[in-house]
Amino acid sequence: MLKDQDLFEYLSARTWKMTEDWYDSLDKNKAGVYGTNDPDKVTLLKEQNHEFHLRFCAMFQQGEHDFMSDFQDWIETIAKDEAHLDTPIVEVIGEFFRTQQQYLEEIGAYALAHKEEISHETLMDWTTAVVQTISKVIVEFTDKNSKAAEKRMNSQQQMIVEMSAPVILLAKKTGMLPLIGEITPHRAEIMFEKALAQSSKHNLEKLFIDLSGVPLIDTMVAQQVFQLIKGLEIIGVQVALSGISPVIAQTAVQLGIKFIDIEVYNTLAQALKQNRVHLV
Repeated sequence: MLKDQDLFEYLSARTWKMTEDWYDSLDKNKAGVYGTNDPDKVTLLKEQNHEFHLRFCAMFQQGEHDFMSDFQDWIETIAKDEAHLDTPIVEVIGEFFRTQQQYLEEIGAYALAHKEEISHETLMDWTTAVVQTISKVIVEFTDKNSKAAEKRMNSQQQMIVEMSAPVILLAKKTGMLPLIGEITPHRAEIMFEKALAQSSKHNLEKLFIDLSGVPLIDTMVAQQVFQLIKGLEIIGVQVALSGISPVIAQTAVQLGIKFIDIEVYNTLAQALKQNRVHLV
């Protein structure tokens, strides 16, 4: 890492100007954080950019290890920032390169103003250092941003799955679990864990599991359905199934699953009518 106190002080004194110049030249039609019109978000964006400059200038004052160590928390913060996660990564990388160009121009202007003191070799060394450092920052940011985006996506999917299988109270101590859409083994495991917990929480005595919204159930999911039924029976909840399609019935038969001691109805309406459930 090159050290030059005079260049460091020159760049440090211009950090806010660089931020304002960067924002003024920013394409406001870009997606995500760069296209916001919210004054508070614009202020935050500028502060984040200015913080970048304060840390980046330090490359001409600190050793490489200390410099990258101090830069890590900025990279981590921006990589996990919701506004930046909502911004296409290609746009963010494009702004890193625009910032790189800013530094090359600033250093070029500084060298021109001090041409009697700064050799061509020194200018080339500074230029190379800026390009290499920006490249390292981009690599670090991309890695952390990708991991943060994956974590957020998994969290959102988990939340969707958990919300997709609510136990609905139909009457006192009677509930319904409507299953809708494709049920993967992972989704089934989470849904059924929630169903057991909610049934216990509401002190249910009977739960109607409606499968009319499920187009297909594979072998593993079918096994989990019946494991759920057995689990509910253990905690004192009687189960009735409704909406079983011919395909689901065929899967159950192939598995050797028998519907002995389990109430089965063609439709949920029929199940409710037969059980004389009066909705709350």
